[in-house]
Amino acid sequence: MRWADQLIKLSTFELERLQARLADVAARREAAERKLAALIAEGEAEVALAKTDAEAAWRLAAFSEGLRRRKAEARREIDLAAAEESGARDALAEAFETLKKYEHVAGAARALEAREASRREAAALDEVALRRAGRRSAASPDAPAPLPRRA
Repeated sequence: MRWADQLIKLSTFELERLQARLADVAARREAAERKLAALIAEGEAEVALAKTDAEAAWRLAAFSEGLRRRKAEARREIDLAAAEESGARDALAEAFETLKKYEHVAGAARALEAREASRREAAALDEVALRRAGRRSAASPDAPAPLPRRA
């Protein structure tokens, strides 16, 4: 069963690697979302300041343009991370299915091996019983005939 154990071990390693990748991508997406939320709050604070300060109102147009660009970049990062996260989830699901297939095949192989071992053991016990019965019949002429062998 070494081959099955090795396949399962490799598949488990791949699954763990994909889980780590998914966690990394999700963390980047969340960081980009926090960045966007901070930019929105910064914009609201600047607008509130512009209402009370004439000089801040004068610079508001340039600030708004820069803020718009930074928000667009943050949204782009969120979209890219979301797409990558979706791909990572699909890869993780596929790796999980593969692992389950390997485990199923290994389980079936173990069950077949156990049945074969049980069959061999039963055949060996039958052989021992037949030999004993043969010895008894040879030692005693009025003993019953030995049982026929199983195929």
